[in-house]
Amino acid sequence: MALLTILTAPDPRLKKKSLPVAAVDDDVRQLMDDMLETMYAAPGIGLAAPQVGVLKRVIVLDIDREDTKTGPLFMANPEIVEASEEDATYEEGCLSLPEHYADVVRPAQVTVRYLDRDGQKQELACEGLLATCVQHEIDHLDGILFVDHISALKRNMILRKLLKTRKEKEREEAEGAPAATVKEPATAL
Repeated sequence: MALLTILTAPDPRLKKKSLPVAAVDDDVRQLMDDMLETMYAAPGIGLAAPQVGVLKRVIVLDIDREDTKTGPLFMANPEIVEASEEDATYEEGCLSLPEHYADVVRPAQVTVRYLDRDGQKQELACEGLLATCVQHEIDHLDGILFVDHISALKRNMILRKLLKTRKEKEREEAEGAPAATVKEPATAL
């Protein structure tokens, strides 16, 4: 397994639509394993392939690392086939928008259909944090970030801060100065 580089906004690759995988083969399983290791190291609870620069419809999730009954979820070609009319609001974060959070309203329950790590068709009813996380990661596959669900004013403030941080880091690296100390982030999707 290998740690992959997580892209941060406003990287244009995060806004591209991903292509379906033809089959869950060894290459896709390796991608899933590498993504899971990267997600855990970040730390996060969900990661989509576009976040590591791979435009494939693949996501990994683990909302409860302590619960060995459910364990991590590996999804290829996930699609929401049913969504509740009832909404839920969660404060979302994202590994591609580090240290930025906002309340996002999404359907409270969804049913997702996908191919699992073995290439078998699965359908899973999700609610609570799992429903939010599944929707957040599927959004990534369509080039949508959680900030696309909030007001333009808040979204632009977050994106400007991320761009400023990136430019400062690039300047410091160019000057040979050590990069600023980064505090450990809260768990993000």
